[in-house]
Amino acid sequence: MTSTRATLLQVAERAGVSLASTSRALHGTGASRAMVERVRAAAAELGYSADAIGRSLRMKKTFQIAFAVADIGNPVYVEMMRGIHEVLAPHGYRVVVMTTGDTAASAAELVRSLNSGFVDGMVVIPLRTDDELIAEIQRAPVPVVVIGRALSEHGVSSVSTDSAAGIGQAVRHVLDRGRRRIGFLNGPLDTTPGASRQRGFDAAIGAEGVHTERVETEIAGDFTVAEGIVAARRLFDRASGQAPRLDAVVAANDLLAIGAIRAARELGLSVPGDVAVTGMDDTELGRVFLPSLTSVSLGSAARGRAAAELMLGLTDDPDQQARQIAVGPELIVRESTTDGAA
Repeated sequence: MTSTRATLLQVAERAGVSLASTSRALHGTGASRAMVERVRAAAAELGYSADAIGRSLRMKKTFQIAFAVADIGNPVYVEMMRGIHEVLAPHGYRVVVMTTGDTAASAAELVRSLNSGFVDGMVVIPLRTDDELIAEIQRAPVPVVVIGRALSEHGVSSVSTDSAAGIGQAVRHVLDRGRRRIGFLNGPLDTTPGASRQRGFDAAIGAEGVHTERVETEIAGDFTVAEGIVAARRLFDRASGQAPRLDAVVAANDLLAIGAIRAARELGLSVPGDVAVTGMDDTELGRVFLPSLTSVSLGSAARGRAAAELMLGLTDDPDQQARQIAVGPELIVRESTTDGAA
């Protein structure tokens, strides 16, 4: 029995649109989302499969965008990736996830590898940034968009957020809840998020210091639950013999906050009864944790979508002027700071 492969013309007829519109929809160029969905549904019904290799050769594009992060296990990056995929998929792009490593040098090496032509662009979230990395981004052969610090002075398109202001929101919140001895649980200070969030905490305490009776800071080895537990144990141990007792922990991300809750429970402390805990990033893990985590949302999915929109513009016109987009923080109050939660 002979199997007949569906043609592009048959897909166009099934979708009830022109051949040119069908091609644009399948290739993700100049078609509306409604058109893309209509044509792809017709293609799926007919079992049509475009010749991706031939298409790439003809257009001199891979239709792949790299998403490079330091830790692929961090849930905040998963939410960003969803936002990126949401924007890029209707235009025919696949998202390839890669790791930058935890140094600026390893991130620079990854950007340098773009010379091999395996992707049409990269969205990168470097944990640490230096002059070498910025230089590699500037001379990359394909567009690079940075999620993290604003890089307008370097001519690099970026999506940023004010995490320092977000930490300030968390500090003011626990003070409004009547907490007076505040512990800050941060990650490494030589990272972009660690430095920014430390500045935010110091500024907030400086502004609100009249309302606090004692402040403690502890630096975790990384922005993970495991390191959060270890650092929070040190924090609680150092504060245990001092009065008034520690009654709030502001953590630099949700994973550290969850570590702090675990350490508090080891000591028989209730959250938020004895200790209120806040996080940052508003991850799905924090939302389903018990108690659910009060957290500062930095718009992870929104930042991913914004970065993808910048990338689409750069793939269409690599010479366009660099753009910067800022996404503001928002405190989301949940059980971990609300009296009465277990």
